[in-house]
Formats: sequence, C-alpha cells, structure tokens
Amino acid sequence: MSTMSPLAYADSLRIGSIDFVSPDEIKVLLDIEAPDAIALNTGVPRPFPRINGYVLIPSDDGYLVAQAEWITVERSQFPKRKGMQDFGLIDMPYPLRKMSLNPLGCLKYESQKGKETYSFQRGVGAYPTVGDPVLLPTQAQLRAIVESGENRRVKIGVSPLAANAEVRIDPDRLFGRHLAVLGNTGSGKSCTVAGLIRWSMEAARKASAADRDPNARFIILDPNGEYANTFRDMDKVRVFAVDPGEDSDIGQLQVPLWFWNSAEWSAFTQASARAQRPTLIQALRSVRDGGGESPTTPSYAMRRYLRTLVGIIQIDRTTGYPWKGPGQAKGFLEKLQKWSTGLESDASFSTAEEAALTSLRAHFDALRGAHTGQWPALFDKVEIDTLIQVVSQSHSAFGGSDTDVLPIDADVPREFTGDQLLRSVEANAELLNVSEYVETMLMRIRTILSDSRMKSVTSNTDGVTLDGWLTSYIGDNKASNGSITIIDLSLVPAEVVHVITAVIARMTLEALQRYRKLNKGKTLPTVLVMEEAHTFVKRYRDDSEDQNATAICCQVFEKIAREGRKFGLGLVLSSQRPSELSPTVLSQCNTYLLHRISNDRDQELVHKLVPDNLRGLLRDLPSLPSRHAILLGWASELPVLVQMNALPEAQRPKSDDPDFWAVWSGNGVDDAGNAVSVERDVDWPAIANDWQQITDPDPT
Repeated sequence: MSTMSPLAYADSLRIGSIDFVSPDEIKVLLDIEAPDAIALNTGVPRPFPRINGYVLIPSDDGYLVAQAEWITVERSQFPKRKGMQDFGLIDMPYPLRKMSLNPLGCLKYESQKGKETYSFQRGVGAYPTVGDPVLLPTQAQLRAIVESGENRRVKIGVSPLAANAEVRIDPDRLFGRHLAVLGNTGSGKSCTVAGLIRWSMEAARKASAADRDPNARFIILDPNGEYANTFRDMDKVRVFAVDPGEDSDIGQLQVPLWFWNSAEWSAFTQASARAQRPTLIQALRSVRDGGGESPTTPSYAMRRYLRTLVGIIQIDRTTGYPWKGPGQAKGFLEKLQKWSTGLESDASFSTAEEAALTSLRAHFDALRGAHTGQWPALFDKVEIDTLIQVVSQSHSAFGGSDTDVLPIDADVPREFTGDQLLRSVEANAELLNVSEYVETMLMRIRTILSDSRMKSVTSNTDGVTLDGWLTSYIGDNKASNGSITIIDLSLVPAEVVHVITAVIARMTLEALQRYRKLNKGKTLPTVLVMEEAHTFVKRYRDDSEDQNATAICCQVFEKIAREGRKFGLGLVLSSQRPSELSPTVLSQCNTYLLHRISNDRDQELVHKLVPDNLRGLLRDLPSLPSRHAILLGWASELPVLVQMNALPEAQRPKSDDPDFWAVWSGNGVDDAGNAVSVERDVDWPAIANDWQQITDPDPT
C-alpha cells in the first residue's frame, strides 16, 4: 500500500458496479477481479463476499452504507476486463456474480486535526444510479459504521461483521425506553441481562467521582431463582425469597396484604362484578379507614356506622338502584330494614346524639311505610337525596364532618390485617344485603390467611412499614444499601405469584410517580427486569368482564411500558416466546436484543418489528451461535450483530442445561476443568416432608 497512490488505492477497493436501484434494494454486478473468499486490500484480511457484510457507494457528501442480503451467480456474456483488449474472442456464457444490498445510511467524512474520521447517520439523502462503483470499506470506515453515536458509555461486546469493532451503548437510550431480550432457551438471554446490569454498574463506577458506588437501582423479578448468586461478588446486593433457609444474605420476601389494591384483590378472590366486587371495594375502603379496628366508644362506633351508611346510599344513588325496577325497590326496602336494626340507642349517647338518632329512625319508618306491599313502589331521586341528607345530619351530630363522608380511596396502602378485612367484608355484605352471595369470596380470603405457603409472604408481615419496604426493595437514599434487588419468585405459590408480581411492579411505579411529584419533576432512574416475561406479560382477552390474576399482572406491565419512562422507570423483558407477549408492551420497547429464535411464529413477529429494508440481518436468527445477538432499535444507530462480552462462570445465572451424561456416567468436570466424580443422592422422604409441610416428622 505504501507504493500505491491514493487514487490507485481507492480504485483497488472497488468490487463492482450498480446494476439496479430501488428505495429498498440495490443490485450490484461484481467485477471479475473482485475477491471471491478473502479481501486482502483493506488493511487486514477480511472475508468477502459475506452475507450481512457492509459495502460503500460513493455519494456527494461521503458514502452510502449498504448491507449484503444475498449473493448469486448469473449466466451472462463474458465481461469486458479493465485494460484488456479482447478483440477476436467469441462471447460465451460466463458465471457472473451478483449481490443484493439493503441501503442503511450515510458515512460522512470528517477531518479532525489532520486525522481521517467518519460518522454514520441513519437515513438515505440521495440514492446512487446505475453504473456507480461499489467499494469495500477500510478498517477505519468499517469501525465508524458500528462505533458511531453519542454517549457510548457501556461496552457490551464486539461486532464480528465489522472487524470486531466495539459495540457500546448509551444507558439512557437502552433502559430509558424499555428493552426486550428475546431468544430460545440456551441462547444466552439470562447471561445478556446479567451482563448488561454488571457492565453498566462497572462503567458507572469508573465514571463517578472517587470511584464511588453508583446511585443505580435494578429490581430483578426472577421466577426461576437463577440470579440469587449471580452478583455475589458485588457489595450490598439484596436478595429476597419465600424460603431464605439458613442463608443470612437472603431476606424473607414480604408483600403485605394491605399493599394489594382493589383490582388485585378482585383478581385473587375472583370476585363477580355484580355483588362481590362492590362489597369488596366497600370493605377495603372501610378497613383502610380504620373500620377494622375495635371502636373506642359507642358514640365513635355509631359515627363510623352512619358514615358507612352514607357511602352505601350514595353508591346506590349513583347506580340508580332504588328506582331501576320493582325487584330493586324491594331489595332497597330490605336494606332499610337491616340498617334500622343498627340504629340502637346507648346510655352513653349525649342528648343531641340521641335526638338525631331518634329522628333518623322515624325517617326510616316513614320511608318504609310509604313503600309497602310485596312489590313496593319505586323510590325516586328526591327520596334518596333526602335520606342521604338526614343520615348525614345524624352523622354530624355524632361528631362526623363532611370530609369524613367522602369515601377513602380503596387502593391507598394503609395497614390492616386479613382478619380485619374478613370482618369488614362480612359487615358490608350484610349492610348491602348480599351476604348469601359473598361466601365463595370469603372462602378465598380465608385460604390466603390460613395457607402456610402464602402466610410467610403476605400475612406474617408484622413490623413492615411502607417506607421500610420501599427502602429495602427499591433502594435507600443514594442507593446506600446497594443498587441491585433480586426477588426470587420460584417458590411463590402459583395461586398468588401473578398477584405478587403485579403488586411489586405497581408499587415500584407508584413510588416513582410520587417521587417525581415531590421533587419538582425530577425522576429517580430505576430499571425493572422481568425474566420469563411470556408468563407474566402474557396477552389476554381485554373484552372479558372478569379479569383474572394473569390479566391484572399484564395490565400493570402495560402501564409501565406506556408511562414508566416519564417517571424514570425502565423495563427490561426477557422471553423465549415473544409471540405470547402482550402486543402493547412489546410495541413500547424501543430496543431489542435478539438471540437465536427458531419458532416460525416468533420469527414472524420479530420481523414485524423492523422496516422491510432491514430484515436481511434477521434471517440469521435461527442460526445464531450462543452469546451472539442482533441489537436494533433506539439504542443502536443501525441493526448490528453483537458477540456479547463473556461472563465468567461464577457470574452467570444458574440456567445451565441438565448434565445428564455426567450423572449417568458418574464422571464430570468442575469449573476449573478438572475431572471429578458426580454423585446425585436421592432422599425422597425429605422431599415429601417439605412438600407436605411436615416440619418435625415422627422418626418411628
């Protein structure tokens, strides 16, 4: 190269000329002298031609960058060779090579301090024409294609198609607008997720002043228990599990019942929309407002009772229940009869309180007297408005205020116990005259209170406070207690795992919403990682009236996908079945890391995520080796094949394939490569005792 002029060197990089041009495809006729295996004139030996390799087409302001989609041989006339006089030769069929290209963007030349530099930009300003030359990129040009972009702070791997150029990402782009890591089992998804967290933390630590710990927050929802030991070498990693055992580094997973909102309670209890759900919501309002506590005085108990009556009558008025029809009018009359039984006098009542109660009983009697018979006359709005006014006046006489009457939010996380909720449901069902319809719901509530598998997570939560839980699970001020939270969901009972997951995700989002509200619009960047996302973010029928726990869980993640960015909450989904994911969540992910995908339905879905002219690279998906992935979307200037950084064995999630042969033969290899004997003893009695929750079996 040292004896070659710049023009001659540029000409030596020519590999062919354009034969066909369209907005999404360019066809090239390769020169007869173009390399057919290895190109030696680009600085270092490089394979050419190569599927998905990059080539350049000169343009006015630099080069048009294109990617090879296919290469073929076409029978044609013998080509005219440059500088050769082929007079007297007979034209015979000759196998000419052709190549199809996808235009990607422009590589612009920039000179900085006498140094040749290039910058890549997506988009094509002007297309070439037929006959324009096609060139091989030099090493500097090839690296510029992949290494362009601002804030490339975290190295995640190298690009085999671009001379092993470093692939670096901007964490703001990668995590800020949600990331989906998709691929078959064993393709390297879990290692990629663990690596992204680790490499981001290491880069942040190096960039911070005095090499301090990053003020970062990663919350990993781990359904398979793969990540518990992945970050053991890092300081202050918080791990929570259903059964911590004797490991002092693992805390007890706790998601108190009073964290659950009305939708999550309705999903768990499978509450019907007509009778059970209104009763449950009213019971939650009451118990969150102190309705489950023992009354201190009879006057206070009556004030609380009257406040509940005002709320129930207001609900009936809103729905128009008393004047809907004869059956509803009869039902409301029966409610009046039941409510009257609770208006009993007490010797401790003051004169004003007793007078108000007497007046209220008289109004109830008069109203019942005006609607008699087997099918009483319909009530009207005036009667109901007057009834609300009279009950409200009695409530005021017992010390109540107008603000007391306003219904408390049924979802505000105020502490109560499961027994208090049971009593509240029973009491409100009686007031609403639906006691016979709530037995199945009560049975499901009793289940969660009595099942020892659930109690450790949801009920045995004495001492848990809201601010303490947020500190432990999201992280303390400046992440002083660590940047990574791992929530092991592997032993959470199947009946509640979707609800528990939904509560944790929703509480994280709502905490960050309130953080921004109280901090003048500033956000607290947090990343929520969901492994096995196809189980928890599964598409559902949104026309179903009764929402089950799976749908409720998915709806929480849909809300995070739509709104999380505004509050600093990024979402990372890892899944082996993208076709089963919620379309809403998947469409909100702006960056994708695609490992090997073999299923045709999953491939079809992934192909829809990118423009038509970029789908050539995705044809590699079924044959990608482990640790290789295609990075595309907001975090990458162009789709690029990445060989992810290697993780040491100790830092990988425990998702290895079963070692059948080692167990069968008794011979294996340890992490250091030394031959070891492999034994797998079986103690079924111990497993049976654990399964049956027998803690101290009889040795006889």
